[in-house]
Amino acid sequence: MSKRDYYEVLGVEKGADQKEIKKAYRRLAQKFHPDRNPDDKTSAEKFREVSEAYEVLSDGEKRAAYDQFGHAGVDGQGGGGFGGAGAGAGDFSDIFGDVFGDIFGGGGGRRRGPNAPARGSDLRYNLELDLENAVAGTTVDIRVPRHIECDRCDGGGAEPGSSKETCPTCHGHGQVRMQQGFFAVQQTCPTCHGSGQHIKVPCHKCNGEGRVRETRTLSVKIPPGVDTGDRIRLNGEGESGVNGGPPGDLYVQVAIKPHHIFQRDGKHLQCEVPINFVDAALGGELEVPTLDGRVKLKIPPETQTGKLFRLRGKGVKPVRGGMPGDLLCKVVVETPSSLTTSSATYCASSRRASTTATATTTRRRKPASSTA
Repeated sequence: MSKRDYYEVLGVEKGADQKEIKKAYRRLAQKFHPDRNPDDKTSAEKFREVSEAYEVLSDGEKRAAYDQFGHAGVDGQGGGGFGGAGAGAGDFSDIFGDVFGDIFGGGGGRRRGPNAPARGSDLRYNLELDLENAVAGTTVDIRVPRHIECDRCDGGGAEPGSSKETCPTCHGHGQVRMQQGFFAVQQTCPTCHGSGQHIKVPCHKCNGEGRVRETRTLSVKIPPGVDTGDRIRLNGEGESGVNGGPPGDLYVQVAIKPHHIFQRDGKHLQCEVPINFVDAALGGELEVPTLDGRVKLKIPPETQTGKLFRLRGKGVKPVRGGMPGDLLCKVVVETPSSLTTSSATYCASSRRASTTATATTTRRRKPASSTA
């Protein structure tokens, strides 16, 4: 059975440029893809025919042979098995990225070259802070392990005096592919691991990696008011880039240690204030701890356990600005474990005296009623 003209298969003129050929192939590949036509038994054959035409016309050498000799000039060159990425249909990764990405919702666009500059990885450092340092702000020194460019080979990976050579497996493309019929699968070259180049004499310091591991000490300024979950970014302090790419960033992840007195709730602080039984019953004055020192707090008579007292502005000033929070003091009445008769009588009499004095004062201040 004779094959159709490849230009006719794609529906383009013989003088069409690569952009037109690729556009026609994308349109037809989506139209005839078997997954889109499960009930059409001819779609697989049409898709294979379109793929075969594109494989020839997208490659400069194959297209020239086809234009001169027709199908006889390219028969047997489609080949199966393993080969360099450039031995088949042009940039086959571009076909997968642009065509199948559109069909199945994957990412499109051209694949980055194997030796193109790449940004270094970002790093994360977990930092625990005391509550006092988190509220007031501080400066801490941290030690961060990371990869940097090897100074012996300048990041190239080859021993000084030697050079890299084109990978013999993928011929510099960094990818190899396996093709069966019209379907091909592309994978990273196992020899050069995607770089497209082979190092004959690896650098003795980095073993051909181009980067070495070091531990660097950095001084980090902690702004006042940070809380658990906040991150501080240090630009360019991550791992070094590849092939001359920029370095990554370092993210310092903040976590606040538990405090023996205060519990933090956003910009507010909470604490428990123990008072004795007499002060709770009769009222009194207590010294309450804050992050700025001790302050006095008046306790009214008949105060019960669980009552909250708010000290405004004694909390935390938010790191992103705003008014400081409050300190919430929760009263906890300490009931004596052994209460003597005299102590109980004293508390009762004192309470009656206080109640009587309050009632007397109230009666004295009550205005006299007048009669008409």
